[in-house]
Amino acid sequence: MSIKAQISTLIQLANADGEFSGEEKQLIYMIGKANRMKEEEIDDLVANPVEMPPVSTMSDDDKFEYLFQVVQLMKIDSQVYLSEIKYCEEVAERLGFKKKVIGALSKQIYSDPTITTNVDALRIAVKKYEI
Repeated sequence: MSIKAQISTLIQLANADGEFSGEEKQLIYMIGKANRMKEEEIDDLVANPVEMPPVSTMSDDDKFEYLFQVVQLMKIDSQVYLSEIKYCEEVAERLGFKKKVIGALSKQIYSDPTITTNVDALRIAVKKYEI
């Protein structure tokens, strides 16, 4: 999975409510840097996001990572907007999941990224939402 496409998806979500908040920006930069991206590369993606790769080229783990990270970002600023929920649902559908997967994940992913979530249990749980 392309980290640039993943970061771009997160940037698009962060902009879905019309406000690229400090918490959202901080998480995006943290994910980018954790994947050995330079700050200038992330800045470029903020200005020029790239498209998500074709779903047919993505593994189940890649799809899950996309879902997990968009939900985590949606909740990071403790304010969830309808525009953000709808964007997450669109991403879920493009990845081959029912929209309801976003609500199910949202209940189990904390707004504070330092609080650990049982990711393995979530991987299993999302399977029942595949289209």
